[in-house]
Order: sequence, then C-alpha cells, then structure tokens
Amino acid sequence: MGPGDRRTEESRTMFGRKSHMDGRVDTLVGPHSKVNGDIVFSGRCHVDGVVKGSVSADLDGNSALSIAEDGSVEGGVTVPYVLLNGLVKGDVIASQHVELGPTARVFGNVYYNLIQMAMGAEINGKLVHRPAGQAMLERVHREENAGQAHPEPARPVPIKQANR
Repeated sequence: MGPGDRRTEESRTMFGRKSHMDGRVDTLVGPHSKVNGDIVFSGRCHVDGVVKGSVSADLDGNSALSIAEDGSVEGGVTVPYVLLNGLVKGDVIASQHVELGPTARVFGNVYYNLIQMAMGAEINGKLVHRPAGQAMLERVHREENAGQAHPEPARPVPIKQANR
C-alpha cells in the first residue's frame, strides 16, 4: 500500500462517512521527514512524519489536519478539524470536530466541539467540551481586551558603580 492509498483510507471516518480530509492535501510532512518548528497552514495538512513544534490553522476556517498512525506532533494542535491516528504530545484544540482513531494517543488535553473516538484511542489529559459559539465569544473577548491600555512594563535601571 503506497502513501497515497493510506491518505485515502484515512480520509474515511470510523463510521464509513467521508471526512473533511477528502481531496487534495496542501501541506504534507512525509514519512521520512522531521520538521523542527511550528507549522501554520490553511486547507488540508497531513503528517506521516515528525513535527517538533505546534501545528495550527485559523479556527474560523475549514482547515483540517490528519496525523497518520506513524505520524507525531510534539507540541500543541489548534485546527478546526482533526483526524488523529498517531501521537500528539500537547493539547489538541479542535473548534469544529476531532476524530480519534483506534491508534490515536494524546498526552495533553483535548478541547472539542464534536468528538468521535474509536475503541483503543488513548487520552492522557482532560476532555473539555467547547461549543462552537464559545470559542467565538472567547476570541471576541480577547480582541476587546487587546484594545485596552496596559501599563508599560518596568525597565531596568542602571546601577551606579562606586569609584575604586
């Protein structure tokens, strides 16, 4: 089975329906690839290799991330749609839908709006339900607070040296 066959197979959900991973993959981390740093993408991203950093996309969009059985992310994941069959060492924030396959392992919290979980999936952290509207309210609240004046940070003061 080639890598293209695996992505097609993983694009189906546990219950046989098609997922948001159908079609073209815009960003691919291949099985022999290792990325040291954060990935910010739009569209579809598929990870067969290793990412040492966070993976994120705009939570208001339709971006989707799939992580293959041998794929891993050592950092947080913040994407609207997540299909996980591999490993994430960090929090998973899925504003729309997260699907954990039978070989999925998460060492961190999972924040979700809708969730599907297969027997065998492992979460070492909390499951936190966040309705779709709640994420938008939190974003608006952050934007409103960003416009408020904040005190200027303290600056270092030079120390006078005594004459010797």
